[in-house]
Amino acid sequence: MAALDPAQNPRHIIAMTKLALITGASRGLGFALAEALAPTHHIIAVARTVGGLEELDDRIQSKGGSATLAPMDVTDRDAMAHLCRSIHDRWGGLALWAHTAIHASALTPAPHIDPKEWRKALTTNADAMGHLIPFVAPLLGETGTALFFDDPVTGQKFYGYYGTTKAAQIALARSWAAETERTGPRVHVLSPNPMATATRARFHPGEDRAALATPQAEALRLLAELA
Repeated sequence: MAALDPAQNPRHIIAMTKLALITGASRGLGFALAEALAPTHHIIAVARTVGGLEELDDRIQSKGGSATLAPMDVTDRDAMAHLCRSIHDRWGGLALWAHTAIHASALTPAPHIDPKEWRKALTTNADAMGHLIPFVAPLLGETGTALFFDDPVTGQKFYGYYGTTKAAQIALARSWAAETERTGPRVHVLSPNPMATATRARFHPGEDRAALATPQAEALRLLAELA
């Protein structure tokens, strides 16, 4: 594991020319994307769960790749500002940013929405975009790529917390994509198939997970779609 220290000389850690920032990298699709990209990118992995990041680092190192772990919350504006400044100072920029961090509130009827839980969903899924995009966009420049992941549950019953705030996130991502179509960076909103993740299990605890795609298979499919 490489500790993020902008004062260090970066030459000893990066043997590759491309860097990928994965926000929400400790599990699910974010974990799988980081693992899939590791053969060609140095991975900067952001998540709150240290154990998940350490497992990811072990997987990447076992395959000859390298990662920098950043255990932090994407809603912490100051922490993300420091991280992005450190990326700039140490490496200059990014080739790719994949944003998979999400707060998955339990399914709830709209009249039973709890203000505290609503704020958590709104802060993570929507509000954080207000500083993440301004911080990361300069690192991507004109040639980088940003990836966001749609989930077609907006308006479905009981999805008030997650569906509403995820829809806001994707609306902003689509606006950014339209604004940068000619100038870059390339911004893509991708649509994963239903996956056997902890988030989906929280929504559908009795579902037959054998019928769902694995995050690893979806990561490979989505990256191939981009290519």
